[in-house]
Amino acid sequence: MILRIGARAESRLLGDVLRMAGNPPVRIVLEGGASAVPPGGEWRFTMRVRDRLTLLRMLADPEFGFGEEFSRGRVTVEGDLAALCREIYTAARRGRGPGWVAGLLSRWLRLTQAASPRGAWSNIHRHYDLPAEFYRLWLDSEMIYTSAWFPHSGATLEDAQRAKMERVCRKLALESGDRVVDAGCGWGALALYMARHYDARVRAFNLSHEQVEYARRRAAREGLAGQVEFVEDDYRNVGGRFDAFASIGMLEHVGAEHYPELARMLRRWLGESGRGLLHFIGRSRPEPLSPWIRRRIFPGAYVPALSEALRVLEQGDYAVMDVENLRSHYARTLACWLQRFEAAQAEAARMLDGELLRAWRLYLAGSQAAFQTGNLQLYQVLFAGRECRRRLWTREWAAREEESASRI
Repeated sequence: MILRIGARAESRLLGDVLRMAGNPPVRIVLEGGASAVPPGGEWRFTMRVRDRLTLLRMLADPEFGFGEEFSRGRVTVEGDLAALCREIYTAARRGRGPGWVAGLLSRWLRLTQAASPRGAWSNIHRHYDLPAEFYRLWLDSEMIYTSAWFPHSGATLEDAQRAKMERVCRKLALESGDRVVDAGCGWGALALYMARHYDARVRAFNLSHEQVEYARRRAAREGLAGQVEFVEDDYRNVGGRFDAFASIGMLEHVGAEHYPELARMLRRWLGESGRGLLHFIGRSRPEPLSPWIRRRIFPGAYVPALSEALRVLEQGDYAVMDVENLRSHYARTLACWLQRFEAAQAEAARMLDGELLRAWRLYLAGSQAAFQTGNLQLYQVLFAGRECRRRLWTREWAAREEESASRI
């Protein structure tokens, strides 16, 4: 029994955790005694495990167990958390893969977090309806919770988020009077940018009550309420015909089983003459999202491979005009978020309990590491209908960065 074993057996079990994780350069220590290091004896980080019961949970599934026990404060880390996560992701390729706990949980979450109209509302509410003041602590001044685009090495996060919005508008070749549908609009920054700088008329929708109310107040304050309509509703209920479509970070919440519904909505919104842009977190190949991320942070989320995401456009009979992978930009965005998050721990602790706060810290650090190591990708896909007449057949938007810089 694990509760009666001696120090030597404890060390073997700690070594088993390291081996199952691919032997990252981590010294793992059980409080009160035993420890283990990877073969060769070299380590850069120390992970402290509270007790034998915590060790047992990590043995059942090192990845899921680490996430849960770190969140509970029963596992602590000495050293840079994001750097540790990078080493774990790299070593995991040598490990045994997800354990049985993660496999069972992944199947259960697929059933309980389905992105049906009712399920989608519940999933979004759990993540995005945290207080706006919490997100304001570590996001940029525009409150943009998707990857920025850094036009040069000295760009700040604020610079890079404005540059991202400008780049999206240029890719879509927006012109005055264009009717745009913004799917999953967050706190409204992109929709307001399109109206302010391109004189577009935007219908933006979102299931998060907190975000929609925030965006409506901002639109009224900036005199743009007549150009931008913020709708609190599911995408399947949004009607109208549009010239352009923008989805920045929504596809991850749709669920692969609902891609045919999204394809039908694109046809309804854009017809043959429209164009659009999908900006989404992706993978190099199909595989499930971490059950810990789905349980603790992003209920209902699915991160598609590029081939899976393109099925939406194939089913809608849309042509792919351009594909970019901006993974390095998301890694840098997350580094900025994590730095601000850690600097604001005292204020954040007044809004969230310690367990949720630790989970968010691990989520930001782990996500940064996932983009740095290639476990996650960030795709932008530009597409158009057969009768689209806008100039989308060159990369003119990418060649005019000096002009774009004047807006930053």
